[in-house]
Amino acid sequence: MLSTTEICLRLGAAVLAGGLVGINREMHSKPVGVRTLGLVALGAALVTLAGSGVSGDGSNADANASRAIQGIITGIGFLGAGVIVKREGGGRVHGLTTAAAIWVTAALGIVCGVGAYRLLALGTGFLLATLMVGGIVDRLIEGWRRQTKSGRGGNDGPA
Repeated sequence: MLSTTEICLRLGAAVLAGGLVGINREMHSKPVGVRTLGLVALGAALVTLAGSGVSGDGSNADANASRAIQGIITGIGFLGAGVIVKREGGGRVHGLTTAAAIWVTAALGIVCGVGAYRLLALGTGFLLATLMVGGIVDRLIEGWRRQTKSGRGGNDGPA
């Protein structure tokens, strides 16, 4: 059975990881932020801990944790779907990155629930790097597309 300190550490790590992702989403004025993603990670960690037998005798802990994780992954898809919107005029879909961030944040919560801190650190780092660097790459590509469509192709750089 886990100590209260270890449980607090796992839950705190989940909230911290979710909050860090939320800061990135807040900085880009996205519909989810620190509180939402902190809660997603915390909820995932709680369900994982409960499914792993923290509150019971630990029998069938692996099977229970596996079922809990499956439920989290399925259920979190509905939350992610809520932030995906298709614009009428242009037919563009928005919110996919935020939905993916919600899903990965739930996975970070699961990682906290099982106490895999190295995986948490690496996963959080890769997630934040992807959001930051990916945004830069997306803007560069969009600028190139605009230049190509307008036929300029000059040295104006991304718009």
